[in-house]
Amino acid sequence: MNKKEILKELLNNRYAHRGLHDKPIVPENSMTAFEKATREGFGIELDLHLTKDEKLAVIHDASLERTCGVDLIIEELTLEEAQGHFLEKSQEPIPDFEEVLAMVDGKIPLIIELKVEKSNYDRLCTRLVETLSGYKGIYCIESFDPRAVKWFYKNKPEIVRGQLAGALKKGGFKMSPIKDFIVRNLLVNIASKPDFVAYKFEDRFEKAFRKYNGPKFLWTIKKYSDLKEAEALGAAPIFEQFNPKEYE
Repeated sequence: MNKKEILKELLNNRYAHRGLHDKPIVPENSMTAFEKATREGFGIELDLHLTKDEKLAVIHDASLERTCGVDLIIEELTLEEAQGHFLEKSQEPIPDFEEVLAMVDGKIPLIIELKVEKSNYDRLCTRLVETLSGYKGIYCIESFDPRAVKWFYKNKPEIVRGQLAGALKKGGFKMSPIKDFIVRNLLVNIASKPDFVAYKFEDRFEKAFRKYNGPKFLWTIKKYSDLKEAEALGAAPIFEQFNPKEYE
């Protein structure tokens, strides 16, 4: 497939946010959540951090406190050390991204969110490209950090890349008014040069998003009616806390 065909296929799917989880029994970003999404035929959105030993850990927060109950930082641990702590109320460790790729095996598409910490975007992006080498499935990358998105523009332009955005300060994100203005109005795209925009669903009426003519994803959708609205807007939905098939 060429890049245009890959992007078309990516947009033709629904994505389980951090897997098809049912917290706390089936934790977010867990192998069980990813296996459930794969069986149901949904794409998967997941998050990657770079560990101390240059491995790719699938976890949303840099801190393990919310998901594992320990006040440790994933970038300061080896993957083996991090996997000594279990996710939520399960006995599941933090997944190794290579393990996720082996399980998915190209059956469904992936949205891979890069979590940049302390300007490690170059190492994180490089390690991801190395890990994806030889993988035959459909995937794209996205990030809030425009440096990571731009890295792919410069170094691996054949990989579909997206800029995460929205009226983030309004939603509780800690950022300066200037940065909020830049992200909310998609001015960040000038630097990151994305192939698509992934925008916060609650902010879908923002002028910049409505005027954006490129491919769109909307996150994170928590009701079936909102999922249908996102699709009516021409955006691929990223959902959680329900299974769309139960409404159809």
